[in-house]
Parts: sequence; C-alpha cells; structure tokens
Amino acid sequence: MEISQIENALISEIKLTPYQARVYLLVTCNGKMNAQTISEKLSISLEDANETANDLMKIGAFIDITETEFEAMHPRFTAVNMYRRMCERENLEFKRNKIVDNIGVFLEKPFDDARTK
Repeated sequence: MEISQIENALISEIKLTPYQARVYLLVTCNGKMNAQTISEKLSISLEDANETANDLMKIGAFIDITETEFEAMHPRFTAVNMYRRMCERENLEFKRNKIVDNIGVFLEKPFDDARTK
C-alpha cells in the first residue's frame, strides 16, 4: 500500500475527514508535534490544525503530550479503535475489516522509525 491509499482508506473505511487523515498520517509517520508545526507542514490554518488534532484525540488516535503538543497512538491499535468508534457512531456492526487491519500494519514501521531516530 502507498501512503495515498492509506489516506483514502482512512477516509472511506474509518470516515475521517481529509484533514483528519492527513494530520493523522503526518504525526503517525513523523512523531509528536504541535499544532503550529502541523499547520506549516500541511499548509493549513493553525486553527484547522489545532481543531483537527483535538478531534483526533477525541476519537482515540492521538494523546496530548502537553496542552499544545500531540502524539499518535500505536497504529495497530489506533486503526482498529478508530474503526470501532466509527461503527458505534454510525450504528454499524463492528467486525473485522482487513483494510483497517492493513492500515495498522503499513503504518507500524514508519511509526516505529519516527520514534527511534
């Protein structure tokens, strides 16, 4: 899978917004960062970066390190947890989803690499 396919899967399978998918991938693959850095790297407003990172915290993708710094949870757990929460919101039966499982598998190496530099 390529990163664009992962982004599309996050949008189609987990129902993230395009901003949420991009911010999630950025922090997962590069390590913790603040909203200002997210804003600069994705060329989005600081307000959008902060709001999106906080939304990702609410659905279990991020934890807040400080009030302004965000970190991704491990992708193997996060992908499934975001999918589970989406199923709850949409009143869908939660069952195994191989695409969601593959998101976690694909992102595990970049996640680990970003944290062991």
